Amino acid sequence: MQHFIVIGNPISHSKSPDIHTAFARLVGIDISYRCQFCPDDFDSLRAVIEAFFNGGGVGANVTLPFKEMAFDICQEVGTLSEYAKNAGAVNTLALKNGTLFGDNTDGQGLVADLVNHGVDLYNKKVAILGAGGATRGVILPLVQRGARVSVFNRTPSKAHILAQNFITQGITINAHALDDLTGHFDVIINATSATTTGQTLDLGDVSADVAYDMMYGKPSAFLKHFHHAQQIDGMGMLINQARLSFELWTGRTVDLDKVMPNL
Repeated sequence: MQHFIVIGNPISHSKSPDIHTAFARLVGIDISYRCQFCPDDFDSLRAVIEAFFNGGGVGANVTLPFKEMAFDICQEVGTLSEYAKNAGAVNTLALKNGTLFGDNTDGQGLVADLVNHGVDLYNKKVAILGAGGATRGVILPLVQRGARVSVFNRTPSKAHILAQNFITQGITINAHALDDLTGHFDVIINATSATTTGQTLDLGDVSADVAYDMMYGKPSAFLKHFHHAQQIDGMGMLINQARLSFELWTGRTVDLDKVMPNL
């Protein structure tokens, strides 16, 4: 039996054990996947990660509030994927040649979900609301698909700092104040926590062909605003980022068409 965990705080609500168990059943391998609570500090996270892999663990997912801490740990004692480096955050941990390896599958999961919904990103105008870690993690996969990305944030300076960070990596994105959000976009993505916190976003007269909320499981005022657009919530992103983690760990390919009806 192969052992996996998801580390978070809080963590009891996580859907990851059900998702990965369904993947394992589909490809015919025996796994244990459990939720691992961790106190919210760097030393505790490091101790949990070390104990898990020293005990024979195969792979770990990392969720809030530990993605940036996991990045720092991998930077210190391990290696990082290109996606993790760009995101400044890690959501997937594995051992490669005995060394801790950190990846970030969040952005790839979002892009895969958009593609699964028939969304073409090449040369398309994509607006992202928010300039935090969630936005940072999706920019590289979107740009790799040919999207023209603009970031809008309540605090414009944060969006401009994000854009400057990506320029140093040869990636150009536009940065704006949220108040400047106007006009039409091919895709608009909510990467803020407004849906979960109940905050309202002033969306003005902006319109879009596709509206995507990274959050899921709650009514979304963001999606409701774009009632004429194709509306997509973040459940598919969650499942696709999990699929990418699972495939990295096991080397097995998951056919989502076969597993989705069971999730």
